[in-house]
Amino acid sequence: MKKSKLVWVVLVSLLVLVLSGCGTNNEVKPIISQNTDTKTERSLTIAASFYPMYIFTLNITRDVPDVNVVSLTKPTTGCLHDYAVTPDDMKNLEGAQILVINGAGMESFMDKVISQIPDLKVIDSSQGIPLIQGDGDEGDNPHVWLSVTNAIAQVKTIGAQLASLDPPHASKYQENTQAYIEKLEALRTKMHQTLDGVQQPNIVTFHEAFPYFAKEFNLNTVGVIEREPGSAPSAKELSETIEQIKTLEIKALFAEPQYPTKAADTIAKETGAKVYILDPIVTGPMEADAYVNLMESNLITLQEALK
Repeated sequence: MKKSKLVWVVLVSLLVLVLSGCGTNNEVKPIISQNTDTKTERSLTIAASFYPMYIFTLNITRDVPDVNVVSLTKPTTGCLHDYAVTPDDMKNLEGAQILVINGAGMESFMDKVISQIPDLKVIDSSQGIPLIQGDGDEGDNPHVWLSVTNAIAQVKTIGAQLASLDPPHASKYQENTQAYIEKLEALRTKMHQTLDGVQQPNIVTFHEAFPYFAKEFNLNTVGVIEREPGSAPSAKELSETIEQIKTLEIKALFAEPQYPTKAADTIAKETGAKVYILDPIVTGPMEADAYVNLMESNLITLQEALK
């Protein structure tokens, strides 16, 4: 789909926009692609906004001919806090016909950019999912993919819309969607069997990435170490968290692999709690089974921490 030079100029002018989502690394390398073969005139390029959307789309497009999946951000970017749009992002997006996003405000930085590409078809994968309101004026929490049930809903939405937008490959999209959903359903069952009825459901997380996860598995988030990743808690916030952990006799703190554990280590030293790593699945290997594998690693961590 050919874009006018005028559109390209407008896109470049919008590069100063900053994301409100979850990560701190602004460097972007060349596109990460499912298919490195030379594209044909009939090839379809699907852009995914960031890591979990890429993994979901990778599964749905498995073995679909002439379909190229690219990630707008590299697999080490993390969530999208403080992420700045780059010329590489714009080039990747300008070459795509379809964009898959998480939605729920995660990619709000792209609204003006997308409005300048009227032919770009956008798939909002969180459409129809009930959202959890953040504290104060934070708006809706966008981390819907951390509930396996929500991830299944997102995969269904992506698969159905790709089938509608690319009718010649509709049956393959539908077949792949169903196969991946079966894997996710098996994962959900396994996690419920392990986590339902844990003796200690109270958890303290690094930042507010896990409300949907906690809701699905009946965990109770009683504290957050850093409300904004990379922004250390104040002395007052740190003191309040420490007192809360002591009062509730919480034995486990959950940091994230994408960020330093300094604040969590400080709290652990004062309370005797142990620091564990819980992955919000915003970075990782660019492999189709990555979501399932990372979630299973989280399950092992929780099983040890909450026993």
